[in-house]
Amino acid sequence: MAENILEVRNLKKYFHVGSGSVLKAVDDVSFSIQRGETFGLVGESGCGKSTTGRTIINLYEATGGEVLFNGENVHQLKGKKLKEFNRKMQMVFQDPYASLNPRMTVGDIIAEGIDIHGLYSGNERKKRVFELLRTVGLNDEHANRFPHEFSGGQRQRIGIARALAIEPEFIIADEPISALDVSIQAQVVNLLKQLQHDHGLTYLFIAHDLAMVKHISDRIGVMYLGSLVEVSEANALYHKPLHPYTEALLSAIPIPDPEVEQTRERIILQGDVPSPINPPSGCRFRTRCPKAMPQCAEVQPEFKEVEPNHFVACHLYN
Repeated sequence: MAENILEVRNLKKYFHVGSGSVLKAVDDVSFSIQRGETFGLVGESGCGKSTTGRTIINLYEATGGEVLFNGENVHQLKGKKLKEFNRKMQMVFQDPYASLNPRMTVGDIIAEGIDIHGLYSGNERKKRVFELLRTVGLNDEHANRFPHEFSGGQRQRIGIARALAIEPEFIIADEPISALDVSIQAQVVNLLKQLQHDHGLTYLFIAHDLAMVKHISDRIGVMYLGSLVEVSEANALYHKPLHPYTEALLSAIPIPDPEVEQTRERIILQGDVPSPINPPSGCRFRTRCPKAMPQCAEVQPEFKEVEPNHFVACHLYN
């Protein structure tokens, strides 16, 4: 068994919103990621994927639960230990337009982490920036330009170079391709896969594009309304989804074969996603689930292993 580089245990992140209400963005989420693998986290917009990623990397303070990175609780780190953690875990953000400082040159953006951690200086710093630019498919002369001079795909490559600059072990990629043209998306995903191979990286890849997640992920977790409903190896999830929500998500992926596409049944979910401020009782998916039973309204299903390495939270498997 490969060792776990990351363990998320009963993670909660609540936000206090107006008039004393509490928005449960992440509610009791648990999963682990092995060293060297890519764990995909999927679900529709607003399900808590990005909040999970930001809480793991300590951009948000957890409301409850714990995150263990290399065996240490990241939310209890201070001083030198916290600085070491910040070097080992980096993030590639969703919006390549908002995540780069428009007043800094690309060279200074990439080298910011190098300067903070005192890794290189002078000519060595310059050489390291050039090396990183070439690694992500850009040129040395791009170092002196500003972010507004680049396309979305190029800006995302700059964001990846910035994350790589301090030689991290783990990268959280928060929807890194959703703001890019389809033709550029595959290039960025292939770049991430190549970098993982070359540098021994581990990824948490957050996305809502299930087809792309399958392409890059070893295992996949499916989130709905702040909770995990299914976790499985990628192939098992696509060939035999167990949770009704996962089945509905997968039925929406088009297949490039007209004959197969005609025979497939699309699962159209009824109603809207409930508010995370006032989630349904019992199973959160029951208000839209085509297989809902009376007990789904009364008892929250246990998240458990029903097949080898295949976990699901659904009363159908109790």
